[in-house]
Amino acid sequence: MKIGIVGAGHIGGALTRLFRAAGHEVTVANSRGPASLADLSAETGARAAVIEDAVRGQEVVVVAVPMDRIPSLPRDLFAATPADVVVIDTSNYYPQQRDGRLDGIEDGSTESAWVEQHLGRAVIKAFNTILATHLQSGPRPAGAADRIALAVAGDDARTKSKAMALLDGIGFDAVDAGTIAESWRQQPGSPGYLKDYDVKGVRRALAEASPERRPEWRATPNSPGTYDSPA
Repeated sequence: MKIGIVGAGHIGGALTRLFRAAGHEVTVANSRGPASLADLSAETGARAAVIEDAVRGQEVVVVAVPMDRIPSLPRDLFAATPADVVVIDTSNYYPQQRDGRLDGIEDGSTESAWVEQHLGRAVIKAFNTILATHLQSGPRPAGAADRIALAVAGDDARTKSKAMALLDGIGFDAVDAGTIAESWRQQPGSPGYLKDYDVKGVRRALAEASPERRPEWRATPNSPGTYDSPA
């Protein structure tokens, strides 16, 4: 499968390695340009490219950039992308640590609905509930007792099914978490966030989640601070 990854940070880098290990053709890009990805490309065999080439002609596109960088992506990035291309959003909103105040989210939008608005494209939300280091080391064969499950939300059943099959192919169980409007169930602060649960555990956590955003996951007048000193 041809997979493009926009963003080569912790999650983007881990997914580049996992998808290449599974035999997929991967194109990876970031805001600093292909030269900055020479080491990752040499390590994995992924093609380093400009952002537009990580989207054009792909079957799956993973957007793995910080939420505050989403609005700076080219506005027409997905304008010519066919409807059957799976676009996966891995992002999380960290208002007090990194992103500052993002009005749509603070006003009640789910994080991925906000991403959709800025991309002009429906997305599948996945890979946002696991640490990159656990993502890299977590793959297990199907049926393994310690196989990690990940929540997957989206509105289109066909593209969601493709995304879930992709997860299975790199060593994780996938749990249908509902629609993008329901994706608050897997946002930061939810019971399943950064918990390496199995399928039953993820389903339980999704059922126990609350749509109310807790104060520690909302912006303050002094936001953002840092991860070491949230504000």
